[in-house]
Amino acid sequence: MLNLSESHKPRTGVTEGRLPEDRGLAGGGSRSARILVVDDETHVRAMMGSILERQGHEVQLASSARAAHEALQTTTFDLVLTDIVMQDVNGIVLLEQIHTKYPNIPVVMVTAIHDIAVAIDAMRRGAYDYILKPFEREHLLNTVDRALEHRRFLEENQSYQQNLEQMVRARTDMLRHAMEDLEHSYDVTLEALGDALDLKDSETEGHSKRVTAYTIALARAMGIPPGEIKIIARGAFLHDIGKMAIPDEILRKPGKLTAEEQEVMREHCARGYHMLRKIPFLAGAAEIVFCHQEHYDGSGYPSGLRGREIPIGARIFAVADTLDAITSDRPYRKARSFDAAREEILRCSGTQFDPAVVETFLKIPNELWQELRSEISGQNRRFSTFDSAGPSR
Repeated sequence: MLNLSESHKPRTGVTEGRLPEDRGLAGGGSRSARILVVDDETHVRAMMGSILERQGHEVQLASSARAAHEALQTTTFDLVLTDIVMQDVNGIVLLEQIHTKYPNIPVVMVTAIHDIAVAIDAMRRGAYDYILKPFEREHLLNTVDRALEHRRFLEENQSYQQNLEQMVRARTDMLRHAMEDLEHSYDVTLEALGDALDLKDSETEGHSKRVTAYTIALARAMGIPPGEIKIIARGAFLHDIGKMAIPDEILRKPGKLTAEEQEVMREHCARGYHMLRKIPFLAGAAEIVFCHQEHYDGSGYPSGLRGREIPIGARIFAVADTLDAITSDRPYRKARSFDAAREEILRCSGTQFDPAVVETFLKIPNELWQELRSEISGQNRRFSTFDSAGPSR
């Protein structure tokens, strides 16, 4: 057993106060480490410092918890050895403070208190180990080695976690870019599908793109989130996709439809819905396709939905669709002005249209609608149907 009453003077490399140069944690498998010894008995801390210094460690000695705090603020330590009973602050309080502020620094209690309850309490509060005085030199060194190995394990694990997080972030970015590319490919396909519909129904040439642009502008003005606007835009663009299943003799009939033919034409909402609903990418858009002919007062079809029963995208679309219908040429009439469209949409607020959507629509100047129409008509080729549904630039 070591005689704790014997006086020991610090050897070279063992200092009271600050270490000479902050070299940080020794790496490359070296056993050398920075160790802080805290004890208010001079001969005890000097003896422990001497033992540890002989093993190649850099040791800093502190005679109180206050001195230990000052040392911890200026130097990076790999291990702290502290007594429990000291004159200023006891070691348990110091332990808790270190465990809170420097969680990766293991703390070993070195004390003469032979009470198992105190040892258990120290371990519960975050101590790595507990050494009783008097102790054997080998016991001290073995405990220090285990504590330092624990410290290295914590740092390696932390480094692993950081590397793993970086790898996850990188993989997430790759996946996000891949999904964006896939989404863009889907949208290009949808545009081609819309163009095919326009060729089938020459009366509405360019209608799908115009009504989509109007719907996007209205949705933005109403504060709809960008992700939801993309879904609404796809629903608006594909709203008449069910007409591809309507017989040409009805779809392209120049005169007025009979009652039976009107019933067949009305089936395009459900037909379009069933075309799209099984495609996960278009599930949200399918709901808008199904409801795009519903009226706010419940007089629409196919389900007679009213008010907020109708998806917000379909309520927005209804105003955009009427705006384009009134301001576009038809075989049976010429296009009317945007002012005329405003008057008609206001007149039908609360019956065909959601009053909140109409209120937002009326705040948007005609110049915006005219600019969008010009872009789509070919005077300005910058317009891209679904790219414009992203965040406003």
